[in-house]
Amino acid sequence: MSGWQKIFDDAPTKAFAQGAVVFRREDPVNAMYLVRSGEIALERPLRDGTALTLNIAIVGMALAEASFFAKTYHCDAIARTNAEIATMPRAAFRSALLERPDAALSLIETHAREVQSLRARIEILRLRRVSDRLEAWLDLNGEPPKGEWIRVADQIGISPPALYRELARRRK
Repeated sequence: MSGWQKIFDDAPTKAFAQGAVVFRREDPVNAMYLVRSGEIALERPLRDGTALTLNIAIVGMALAEASFFAKTYHCDAIARTNAEIATMPRAAFRSALLERPDAALSLIETHAREVQSLRARIEILRLRRVSDRLEAWLDLNGEPPKGEWIRVADQIGISPPALYRELARRRK
């Protein structure tokens, strides 16, 4: 890993089994996290008992980094798979960014790319037709690797069967 993730090089790592809770909504923000392996979902529980997935953090991503500026977490962090997470006290993370402007700039650059990606996703989700959503996604990202089409369905806000119907239509 390079850039801002190097701040976590000496940070202790903790293992989480699939389904384990990393933190809950309204827990105090005392630490910053870097996902070393696995997937962690940031979820907001809804009144009807379901959960709204706000983000899925994967290897190399910070976990709930926006909470750095909050007193408490605004969502739950749940391990979607077995995962390992490096943990650093919030104050140590802040000090590391202040001491290493290159790391701070790298973090800003990472988040700028994520904002661009989220803006594009929002525009794709605004399109009404499955064919238009898929076309826009493909224009931005190109064809996904084999076995990754199901993630495309999730990213463009459609069911896997709807995506596969559209792909079959295109093959004809």
